[in-house]
Amino acid sequence: MANSKKDSREAKARIARMEANNEQHQSALKRRLRDNVIAIGAMALAIVVAGVLALTIFSGTKAPNAQSSNPAATSEASPAQTNSPTVPEAATAAGKTFTGTLSLNGQPLGVQVDGTKAPQAAAVFKQLADGGFFTGKSCHRLADTTNFGVLQCGSLKGDGQGDPNFQWGPVENSPADGKYPAGTIAVARAGTTYSNGTQFFITFKDTMLPQDTGGYTILGKVTSGLEAVTNIAGAGIVPGPSGATDGAPVTKVTIDSFTLN
Repeated sequence: MANSKKDSREAKARIARMEANNEQHQSALKRRLRDNVIAIGAMALAIVVAGVLALTIFSGTKAPNAQSSNPAATSEASPAQTNSPTVPEAATAAGKTFTGTLSLNGQPLGVQVDGTKAPQAAAVFKQLADGGFFTGKSCHRLADTTNFGVLQCGSLKGDGQGDPNFQWGPVENSPADGKYPAGTIAVARAGTTYSNGTQFFITFKDTMLPQDTGGYTILGKVTSGLEAVTNIAGAGIVPGPSGATDGAPVTKVTIDSFTLN
């Protein structure tokens, strides 16, 4: 009888230990599953953020801290598939190469504009440069993340908004692979290929941009002085609601002059 009671107590103890071990095992599995879900969610969020940055930065924004990954210039209404009356004809720059200087905060950047690959864009920026449009304008936006580094400039009022009275197209010389090498000068736009305007962006690192909506016109390139942009980027970005990867540069940037010959 005594042995029977002892055996019963030992059996109950074994069952209790087994149940405890099972609970610990189940708890460990739940924690592992939770950690995996969190890790996957974080990776997905990082991919989405990078994609958003690459899709919106160039179309224009209402506030310099608005998050976006595409060079954009927002206007009040979607532009028609035609150019504004004051936009010059592409023929005025076709087949020509223009060289000149873009001065930011007193630092000169040598630039080259390609009228062979982007005649409409070259004609527009030659006209704007000759007319002194860029003098005193700002570079309102800086974005810096993995495979994406741009300084965006040339907004009419310095707020990232486009000018509804000066829009043009189409997109020219857009790379099919979405690669915009460091030193690329390209044209910012909004949601359509006829929403180009006065804004442009300079890549200070090799940058990938989505091409599924038409891409962005490569106007030309920086031939010297790119370190001036790199230094601006190095000073950082004013933190916004989503952090400090896309917003106004900490260093206020003014265009002293932009000449093309």
